[in-house]
Amino acid sequence: MSKIIAVANQKGGVGKTTTCVNLSAYLAVMGKNVLVVDIDPQGNASSGLGVDKKRVTNSVYNVLVGDCEPAEALEKTTVERLDIMPSNIDLAGAEIELVDMSEREKVLKKVLTPLRGKYDYVLVDCPPSLGLLTVNALTAADSILIPIQGEFYALEGLSQLMNTIRLAKKILNPQLDVEGVVMTMFDGRSNLVTSVTDEILKFFGKKVFSVRIPRNIRLGEAPSYGIPIMQFDPKSTGSLAYKALAEELLERNNDPYKKITNLTALRIKV
Repeated sequence: MSKIIAVANQKGGVGKTTTCVNLSAYLAVMGKNVLVVDIDPQGNASSGLGVDKKRVTNSVYNVLVGDCEPAEALEKTTVERLDIMPSNIDLAGAEIELVDMSEREKVLKKVLTPLRGKYDYVLVDCPPSLGLLTVNALTAADSILIPIQGEFYALEGLSQLMNTIRLAKKILNPQLDVEGVVMTMFDGRSNLVTSVTDEILKFFGKKVFSVRIPRNIRLGEAPSYGIPIMQFDPKSTGSLAYKALAEELLERNNDPYKKITNLTALRIKV
């Protein structure tokens, strides 16, 4: 199978990029060919997977504006079967350039369509906004994965995000579905987190993944070494949570996968 998943939430700081990087890494070691497409001008997914953004010759920006072919912008990562189409600061001006293009909402879709045959899963790390880049991701994607932090502001922004998804589905991409909702930075000891989680469960029902991603210092440390958590500290609570999330996603998609029997073997020296 081939599936494009947009990892999106218009609110920043909810673990969107952390989820994209670590979920994609685990999907790869479970035997899937995976591509991360970084369409956030901050390029955090790129640096989190070891890309030196200053040395990138062909980025997702060059692909979107037609300067190079999609295959020319692909880079290997430290994880076997995991590639990335990196981003850098050049992408900050892309929304302005896209405005004048015909079918500007479908540029990313045209870029990713030829790559479907090469990858089982394409995860698109979206910027923390609902601008033209995110709209491009929603147009190109088969589904959207929504990381949500258990706090009051998460509920405030939820209706805006769902309205954007409804509009994208109605006007641009009738096949767009909600892949699921991931509770991130989860602390079950907090009454507020429990209350917010209950509200999200009422809203999304079975779309909410049973796995909760905990607050974990090691998850925050791994990006500074340019590797996913499973290579940095495979037995940490954050790593185990993303392993479980990858398993749950694959099981939901009825997609058989390779079991990971030796977590320690995933670790690399930093």
